[in-house]
Amino acid sequence: MSNEQVSSQDANLYAINNRLVFRLFQLGNTLDRMSSKELGVSPVHWAVLGALSREQVREGMLFSDLTEYLGVSRQNLDGLLKRLERDSHVIRLADQQDRRAKKVMLTTQGHVFWEELQLKIYEFYRQTFEGFLFDDKVTFVHFLNKLNNGMKNIHISPKE
Repeated sequence: MSNEQVSSQDANLYAINNRLVFRLFQLGNTLDRMSSKELGVSPVHWAVLGALSREQVREGMLFSDLTEYLGVSRQNLDGLLKRLERDSHVIRLADQQDRRAKKVMLTTQGHVFWEELQLKIYEFYRQTFEGFLFDDKVTFVHFLNKLNNGMKNIHISPKE
């Protein structure tokens, strides 16, 4: 896109969109760095443990459902699960209904590890959201959901 093709209003919109996406990029990097430093786990490690600790998946969760729930690729999740299996935090089992499908489940040690993280996670959240009102957080979740849905609907067609 050349400068001649962009109106002043479009340029301003492009600039704010660029700033928003860049801030999300920075936020992701800060979360990754601070989570690893303060909690000793990466955000995706944290997310997997949290997803598998939910009561409704106490008996495990299908690998494919876990990828969908977390929004990660099968390859990335597989690599992470290998590390979690090595640490004895999760196990993969054949599903009882479909033996080809694998279920992922927290081990007893994984549950203990997750429970031990809870006070640190609480403090992480407390410090992160200091200065936010409850309504600010609800509104922020609303806008993050809108942004996530918008990104899921992106379809850029190749130039003809």
